[in-house]
Amino acid sequence: MNLTNVYLEVGSKRTFAGAVDWPGWCRSGRNEAAALASLYEYGPRYARVVRGARLGFRAPAEPSQLVVVERLAGNSTTDYGAPVIPPSGDSQPVDASELRRLQAVLKACWRAFDAAAQAATGKELRRGPRGGGRDVSGIVEHVLGAEAAYVSQLGWHSDWGERDERNTRDTDLARARGAVLGGLAAKVRGELPTRGPRGGLRWTARYFVRRDAWHVLDHAWEVEDRSARGA
Repeated sequence: MNLTNVYLEVGSKRTFAGAVDWPGWCRSGRNEAAALASLYEYGPRYARVVRGARLGFRAPAEPSQLVVVERLAGNSTTDYGAPVIPPSGDSQPVDASELRRLQAVLKACWRAFDAAAQAATGKELRRGPRGGGRDVSGIVEHVLGAEAAYVSQLGWHSDWGERDERNTRDTDLARARGAVLGGLAAKVRGELPTRGPRGGLRWTARYFVRRDAWHVLDHAWEVEDRSARGA
């Protein structure tokens, strides 16, 4: 049976369900049952994302194949709409083979995001119930900004964030992703501090990939859904 270990991050208003071994496959709901149902529903979509990376992922055939192995207490960020509590396994070291796998997952998520953004170019995205929501360009800029913030959580410093108005969007994306991969590799090699200048814990390599992959895919799927309904 194809079982998938899942952790739950439980807030007072929202719960996230995430696959322990598959960064980016993470969905939320009003409670545990809704979060697990959404995670199961998105299994085939995640499978399409990582298929080209040939990592052996198979979406569960039945909801019962999602096995909850850890529950984490969420906080206000959880309720706001972002998973912020690392599962315990994210503190484990990363060897060379696992680094390659994590890099492959990130690259697969980036490809999915680029494809979604490209397909939605020229389309007006469906607005929210109050008329809100970013356009495609705004979403790309938001994801770019998040990459810079996430890299800093590793303690990795890169000059890619010094944006040049002459750069194309593709150039900025390539530089940002180079910084992500460089910071991840440095973290795995043990070259970055575990604590920040004020004593706070830096992100681990595994949690860094988990958070980045979730954010990129969350917006890739947002673009897909809003452009399909707004076409």
